Amino acid sequence: MSFRQALLERAARRRARIALPEADDPRVREAADRLRANGIAEPILIGPGGIDPVRDARHARVAEHLRLRRPDKVHDAVHALDLAADPLRFAAALVGLGEAEGCVAGAVHTTADVVRAALWAIGPAPGVRTVSSAFYMVLADGRVFTFTDCAVVPDPGPEELADSALAAARDRRLLVGDDPRVAFLSYSTRGSAEGPSILRVRQAAERFRAIAPEIPADGELQVDAALVAEVAARKAPGSPLKGGANILVFPDLDSGNIGYKLVERMGGAVALGPLLQGLARPMSDLSRGASPEDIVEVAAMVALQGG
Repeated sequence: MSFRQALLERAARRRARIALPEADDPRVREAADRLRANGIAEPILIGPGGIDPVRDARHARVAEHLRLRRPDKVHDAVHALDLAADPLRFAAALVGLGEAEGCVAGAVHTTADVVRAALWAIGPAPGVRTVSSAFYMVLADGRVFTFTDCAVVPDPGPEELADSALAAARDRRLLVGDDPRVAFLSYSTRGSAEGPSILRVRQAAERFRAIAPEIPADGELQVDAALVAEVAARKAPGSPLKGGANILVFPDLDSGNIGYKLVERMGGAVALGPLLQGLARPMSDLSRGASPEDIVEVAAMVALQGG
């Protein structure tokens, strides 16, 4: 069974409630129909064509949740009710309140909009300082790689890179079911060059090994040394990865975004995501070019992120 088929079957066993706050988009409505018809999840459509937040019995409760989460942003009770009328904030608040197990948005909204709503209504998981993202790249031969971060943090420092890697490792166990093997990527392999960006990646790898010593990790590595055993043997002898990385940590958002799109468009891989990582409860972004099938698969992944 392929990874994508297994994903849907595993999500169906959970039958999670997934909020979809872009009900007026035909792709989202089609995805909701598929989720319901195939028993993958229980979609909660919000917005025109779905639940009207203002008329919903939970409107006041959502408004109070948003006010308590960010009292510095809410002027008064009337302002809170106005904020709770927004389908995206309403959907994120349903997750924050436990009324839904996850939320998927981004077919219409920007990544920035989705991340802001998630941080406001859900917030980061305990002990997490960096909310980031990952794409799950499904290759034609069936292999699955995690690419992080490709959508959220533009210029991460060492701690943010390490946090992103740790979140990706935790999610990989839930979503793919194998053991994470983390490569911190650079244009240098183990001191073959020097520079500020290389030092940042090197420090990120050191920090990651300190906080997650049980997870095989290496860096800085060029991508061929991370993925090809023969190259790793020459460039990085003794690497715990031995060319077998399955999580690739990109040094910045430019390289991550370019990298996943190259693999998708030129390599024929399927890109699932971007999944948000590090939230207290699952909420995910979508590419605004997402198809109904993409939305279904991301919804299944969000369902599984809940553990």
